[in-house]
Amino acid sequence: METRGIEQMFDFQRLPNDRFILLLLLLYSPVGLCLMLLRIFIGVHVFLVSCALPDSIVRRFIVRIMCSVLGLHVRQNSPRLRDKTARLYICNHVTHFDHNMINLLTSCNTPLLEGPVGFLCWARGFMELGQGIGSRTELTETLCRYCSSPNSLPLLLFPEEDTTNGRTGLLKFSSWPFSVSDSIQPVALLVKRPFIAVNTPESSWLTELLWTFFVPFTVYHVRWLPPLSKEDDESHQEFASKVQGLLATELGVISTQITKADKAEHIKRKRHIASQTALSSKNGFNDLGARPRTVAQGFLGTSAGAEDSRVARMVQQVKEVLPDVPLSVITRDLLQTNCVDTTITNLLEHTDHFNSEAAASTPSAPAKPAASSTPSVMASTPNLKPSAISFGRSPIDRHMTLQERKEALYEYARRRYIEKHGLKDDDL
Repeated sequence: METRGIEQMFDFQRLPNDRFILLLLLLYSPVGLCLMLLRIFIGVHVFLVSCALPDSIVRRFIVRIMCSVLGLHVRQNSPRLRDKTARLYICNHVTHFDHNMINLLTSCNTPLLEGPVGFLCWARGFMELGQGIGSRTELTETLCRYCSSPNSLPLLLFPEEDTTNGRTGLLKFSSWPFSVSDSIQPVALLVKRPFIAVNTPESSWLTELLWTFFVPFTVYHVRWLPPLSKEDDESHQEFASKVQGLLATELGVISTQITKADKAEHIKRKRHIASQTALSSKNGFNDLGARPRTVAQGFLGTSAGAEDSRVARMVQQVKEVLPDVPLSVITRDLLQTNCVDTTITNLLEHTDHFNSEAAASTPSAPAKPAASSTPSVMASTPNLKPSAISFGRSPIDRHMTLQERKEALYEYARRRYIEKHGLKDDDL
């Protein structure tokens, strides 16, 4: 089963990167704000009407029309494929309101697995399971008893257990929803809206609702797939994987082994890297006048072990060229640039700053000849030992260009490598 990078399965940025679309969004903003205020007022009436009317086809039709005024449009393909005797619907998860939109097409219940119970749970359209359900086994047993009741509505479950952007891949399906019933009906859901992302990982349902009222419209495409039954020799996890692949093919995405826990860990790592970047921007090179840089995407999409190993190798390469620069400073800059050459250039701009800090931190002692491991850049003395000079200490050095300094440093690093490994000039 193919695995796509986790970074591509979620929209961590709400606003678009395209400048033209961003300009259109800026021009639309006054209209969007007016729409949001108006739709909040209308949304209260939609909620009251949905609470007052009994569950029927008339109620669903009226609420569906009123939701279109709120910018929520739901469409369905192949409605004849919907099995009226199905007890369990299995659907991919995109937004916080997927169950509400599908409920406009057919009556069904979705249990609230996480979050506060009570009025808020009922107002959002979830089914309360009661208190005391703390494990998946107890949850499965409760839902099995619910499905065995002849007068109960069908269940709508989301095996991904968390949302994605719906464009790249599906999270790994959990097996417990498929132990509720041996017969299920898959439902493929595709959500589209202009200007902004349909969701972001750390946004609450209330924030998502306000953004939904802000944009011109959000379209939910519902596709009913033929019902499926579990084979006798098929495990629940195998059945889940088969349904996952079927929905992925219908949506034109891929099946992955990425779980809800992997998503949470990735968000936690991104938050940690972002905090480190913010701290380095506050205390690091921005105080010295260097240009700010963003965290490279390559670091965010890799695992923690591979990332640490890669950074360590790059830190060692920079350290061989600039041995006077502290390792913490090199690591901090590499996390921002993800490039050895760019880091060397940035650190070269502040070599004197590091040398002055090192001198200030050295305790008083008997006078010794000034030493520095930074190589000389004077063309007349290419073999001068690095302990004899440092950048900016002579008039000639101060008039050298940055490119000339870099070339001298590269030459010095090459010579050190040759001496270290006992090579000759012709070997490189």
